[in-house]
Amino acid sequence: MLSSQLIALALAAVTSAHTVISYPGWRGDNLVTNASFPYGMQWMYPCGGIPLTHNRTYWPVTGGAIALQPGWFQGHATAQLFINLGIGDEAPDGGPLNMSLPMVPQFGILGPSKNPYPGTICLPQVPMPANLSLSVGQNVTIQVVELAVHGAALFSCVDVTLVEPNDPRLNEVNETNCFNSTDIGFSDVYTITTRASGQAQAQGNGTVTSAAVRTLSQVAGWMPVVVGGLWALL
Repeated sequence: MLSSQLIALALAAVTSAHTVISYPGWRGDNLVTNASFPYGMQWMYPCGGIPLTHNRTYWPVTGGAIALQPGWFQGHATAQLFINLGIGDEAPDGGPLNMSLPMVPQFGILGPSKNPYPGTICLPQVPMPANLSLSVGQNVTIQVVELAVHGAALFSCVDVTLVEPNDPRLNEVNETNCFNSTDIGFSDVYTITTRASGQAQAQGNGTVTSAAVRTLSQVAGWMPVVVGGLWALL
């Protein structure tokens, strides 16, 4: 696990605006762009190309604080964040095979501009997934996923060992390592149902067009036609 000094240096060196988990720790520095990773490592599921670390940090079995520097891509002022939990060691990297246990609902972050800039987010009490039985001494992995507006995802992880909330080995949470920058805003992510599953809308000529086709024709300005049994665009 990177020391707090190395994490601070990594935060200061973020130029491509990727995600860094600053508390409780970080699986490793995956802000690498080279011949092997021309687009960077963080695009790689499940933990940005960094294998499981055996130098774990400690985290409360009841849940605790998570702080991160979400970064920004040039031209993107918004993003969505997911925080998931993984259990087990069956994956090729030696960690959890399944990272799909959500710890908090997904949420949006809002920046002041479309320029990359540093900023910190703190969630002081992230709970464990509901209806999940975990025990002291168990090893788990926390995954942070940042979804950019163009749909690409960035992955970062921290491997932790669960301990009692009052365990002296826990790193202290305070205003220096867990705070929210004033330049970053937050937004809820929700769904508005425009068409229920299994339904379609009849057109004036008696044909039925899916909601996806209708939406694309409205926003993109094209109309679908059937040519020889295949869809074509006008």
